[in-house]
Amino acid sequence: MSGESHTNGEPDASARFSQHLSPTKNSMLAPSPIVTRRTRTDSTSALALKNPQTTGKVKYFCKSKGHGFITPDNGDPDTFVHISDIEGEFVPLPGDQVRYRLCPIPPKLEKFQAVHVEIVNLTPQVHLRWDSPEIN
Repeated sequence: MSGESHTNGEPDASARFSQHLSPTKNSMLAPSPIVTRRTRTDSTSALALKNPQTTGKVKYFCKSKGHGFITPDNGDPDTFVHISDIEGEFVPLPGDQVRYRLCPIPPKLEKFQAVHVEIVNLTPQVHLRWDSPEIN
């Protein structure tokens, strides 16, 4: 009965699931390993809010790729940041001072990424707003 319609015309759950994962019947797409604000669970978000705010500087950020890295002020290894976790109106540039919280990354919760990232001190370079077109 998989993939068949029920009496109300809706496909059953297994058909909806397979339609969501595969563009064709013979291939399956793996879920993205990157955790975004949209895909983060409530429990993982709660863990992040328990962590204190920390500071660092933007090491690298690419708007078109949607991610970058922050170098923490305390000397810890660089921290991944996803575009969905940056708050404010400006695209971060290398050298910008930021404040953020660390959020554990599933499934093992051993690694962390930066969330609730706020730019607290802009570098003197011209900063683009999120809605500005990219300059190559």
